[in-house]
Amino acid sequence: MTASANELQTAIFAVLSGDTSLTAALGGAKIFDHAPANVAFPYLTFGRTSIYDWSTGTENGSEQLFTLHVWSKAKGKQETLDIMERARALLHDQPFTLESQALVNCRMELAEARFDEDLAVYHGLLRFRAVTEPA
Repeated sequence: MTASANELQTAIFAVLSGDTSLTAALGGAKIFDHAPANVAFPYLTFGRTSIYDWSTGTENGSEQLFTLHVWSKAKGKQETLDIMERARALLHDQPFTLESQALVNCRMELAEARFDEDLAVYHGLLRFRAVTEPA
């Protein structure tokens, strides 16, 4: 079941990094599983992934909750919100392709943007729910 999470993240990375509007907003291909030290702002990282068995008596499947984080040092939230909206548009209800799984759906469940006082950055969080089944 965890293989489907890796496959989903690989597909999401391909969708996000392949979009010229998003990479332009980030100032380059700055989409990371774990951000390297001293990376320039803004950038996007993958966050927590939770996987749940979604199988029935006759079909196998999984539900995955995953998060994306947007990090910005711009003055105000606008840059963060713009990047969040572009990522949402690329993933919400979009039919992207997985290798051995079929994507049943991918929907955004939560979006939050706030100023993180401790880090002095704007932090955007997007949480999605994806349902997959074997192809």
